[in-house]
Amino acid sequence: MDFEFNEEQVALRDMVRRFTEKEVAPYYTQWDREKKYPKHINKKIGELGLIGMTVPPEKGGMGAPYVTEGMVCEEVSRGDCSITMSTFVVGHLDAEILAQGNETLRKDFLQPFLAGDKIPAFAITEPGSGTDAVAMKATAIKKGAKYILNGEKAGITAMMDADFAVVFAKSDPAAAGAKGVSCFVVPTDYPGVTLQSYEDMGVRSVARGSIFMEDVEIPDYYLIGKEGRGFAMGMEGFDISRILLALEAIAPAMVSLEETIEYAKQRNTFGRPIATFEGVSFPIVEHISILEAVRLLCYKGLWMRDQGKSSTKIAGMVKWMAPRFSTNAIRDCLVMHGHPGYTNEFPFEQRLRDVLAIEIADGTSQVSKLVALRELFGREYLPYTYRNK
Repeated sequence: MDFEFNEEQVALRDMVRRFTEKEVAPYYTQWDREKKYPKHINKKIGELGLIGMTVPPEKGGMGAPYVTEGMVCEEVSRGDCSITMSTFVVGHLDAEILAQGNETLRKDFLQPFLAGDKIPAFAITEPGSGTDAVAMKATAIKKGAKYILNGEKAGITAMMDADFAVVFAKSDPAAAGAKGVSCFVVPTDYPGVTLQSYEDMGVRSVARGSIFMEDVEIPDYYLIGKEGRGFAMGMEGFDISRILLALEAIAPAMVSLEETIEYAKQRNTFGRPIATFEGVSFPIVEHISILEAVRLLCYKGLWMRDQGKSSTKIAGMVKWMAPRFSTNAIRDCLVMHGHPGYTNEFPFEQRLRDVLAIEIADGTSQVSKLVALRELFGREYLPYTYRNK
């Protein structure tokens, strides 16, 4: 077993870390307070070829391994774990789906997206169907050479800044379960499209929102893949996006712990550094021990996918562990800084707010445990309601 990145990956990691330290980290709190998505950073990331890295070269991507994509996501998350939710997590889901589209979709949407010129959204969740996504009510009815879309998608990351959305809707409402769900590209400036923003407690530079579609007409070649394959296409990406989310949660926690170690060495009380008190040092050791273990499990999952093996079980495991343990660590770092740590002059409160969002994204912790349960016990041992999903 080899736990080292190869020479090419190390060079890329070092480059991304320098970029993050210069272009991203210094503006983390500013973008949060302005509640403004840094589109210029998205463009720079695109120019570096880091968006949709796993897309094959013949379709415009780098054809990078999943391990490399995870490494880059982790490095950028050390500076800002909110923009990576859009650029890398949503980016992964949309890129892998768009890569399966026709030549027109790849030219008009995938290529500008990979270049950082267009921002996408991934629209599957609805107000009444989050975990039970196949219960969606949005429809896409074919009429001649067009599809007519109606419905609402809710809780969509980067929706307010998106140039287009990858939308899941029922093209055959009479079909059972997921069989009638198809996938489409819907530009956000089309007639009949309305957006509504949310006021979230965290990830405030990446505005979530709802997209409402009322008799929205799109050409039939905006269908991605085949009719009835949409749900399966969407689910295939979650085994990777959930691991990327886990790394996105771990990165700011590790940075917080590193900062707290330096603070504990310098802060004196009762005539000695607080790092010499076990009540300070032991919790830091515990947090780093747990987070390092979860981090290695993340990379094992990505490595397994690179070997053509399933990462479903690991994705379910790390997706509930990483945000839970990361928020615990950040909270302790905040407290160890005393009253100043509770102010917005330090990044801890923002990191805490941002990482909390990761516990919900791509399925809550409870859903993640169901995913792992299914892989460990078998589908027949799932709670009855979920057996046929």
